[in-house]
Amino acid sequence: MSAQTVRDAMVPEPTTLGAGESAQQAGRFLADPQVRAIFVTEDDGRLLGVVTRKTLVREVVAAGLDPKTVLLRDVAEPPYHTLDAGLELEAAFRFLEERDLERVPVVESGGRLVGVLSRAVVQRRLAEDEPPAPETDPGSVVL
Repeated sequence: MSAQTVRDAMVPEPTTLGAGESAQQAGRFLADPQVRAIFVTEDDGRLLGVVTRKTLVREVVAAGLDPKTVLLRDVAEPPYHTLDAGLELEAAFRFLEERDLERVPVVESGGRLVGVLSRAVVQRRLAEDEPPAPETDPGSVVL
């Protein structure tokens, strides 16, 4: 069996908006409690940044700007981390664990956004590949 890659475990097609969309449009998506972040992409699919509720409050609302006219390219925060879609899944898991990250955007050549990798999904995926624990006799005591 070949090693699993990030592409095998990522969630494809995350919620995205173009860099030229308004902050108001991002706010509409973020009004859904299940949407935690909007990935902002250039026309060619390259990841430009991320917008969260916190971003909108800090960069638009608190600044007194009109969300209808503020463009996402002007407020999107560059991603701190990305993962390559071809990276082995175990290496990606170590990366997420070492940095205590829950989710990371997945890109391929040229920085094109192709998905999102969740630490919880990776943990489940890797656990599925582990051989089952050896059975023990219920009457025996393990010291």
